[in-house]
Amino acid sequence: MTIIDLAIKAAREAGDILQHFAARGFRVETKGRIDLVTEADLASEKHITSLIRQHFPTHHILAEESGGTAASDLGEEYYWIIDPLDGTTNFSHGFPCYAVSIGIERAGAPVAGVIYDPTRDELFAAERGSGARLNGRKITVSTVSVLEKALVVSGFPYDVRERMDEYLPAWREFLKTSQGVRRLGSASLDMACVASGRMDGFWENGLHAWDTAAGRVLVEEAGGKLTRLDGSPFDNFVPSLLCTNGLIHEQMLEVLSSCL
Repeated sequence: MTIIDLAIKAAREAGDILQHFAARGFRVETKGRIDLVTEADLASEKHITSLIRQHFPTHHILAEESGGTAASDLGEEYYWIIDPLDGTTNFSHGFPCYAVSIGIERAGAPVAGVIYDPTRDELFAAERGSGARLNGRKITVSTVSVLEKALVVSGFPYDVRERMDEYLPAWREFLKTSQGVRRLGSASLDMACVASGRMDGFWENGLHAWDTAAGRVLVEEAGGKLTRLDGSPFDNFVPSLLCTNGLIHEQMLEVLSSCL
């Protein structure tokens, strides 16, 4: 089984696990004031990591709930970066907007990414150099070239209550300068929406590698662009992301530079 085939299998099966819990009920615990974890997160993650260890026992894993080896220690080895349930708050409230996200790197370079939305049975997948697909159909970023006509999306990190004055100015500016601003509550789906042309741009502070590793491959393979919020090169392990269709990237950076 190839790496991408296993990532697809793992994401689909983990999505089935999430839907099983969504139907029958689950326990919810807190990791922080507004940061949640459920039985479904843990069961999904356990299933994914078990499959990886079964098929690729020498590969390394970083997963949101169980942690893993530091990327800087891995050299040329493969590194799976997993969010077993991206959108836990949505999930815990019964709001159908969440996903399984699996990204794979080797020597710090993106190899493949899979994002699966089990509520819509939509599977986004990309391999480096092979393009991006949604349920097997090729996808590309949008052709919107003017921010005023763009639909953009963002989110808030878990420290939003303590740092609200830092985060709200960008929202205010994009509400004035874009056609609309959305918040889905799942960063991986935000990135999948940019890759598939449903959204034109996405910005957010405070993201983790498991939020962005799969989406990074999707956006790049779909023809989009990623940087940090200050325009410097993107890094999964730096909590700063702007990803766009490329055409409005500089316009979004200009807005962000005025308020961040």
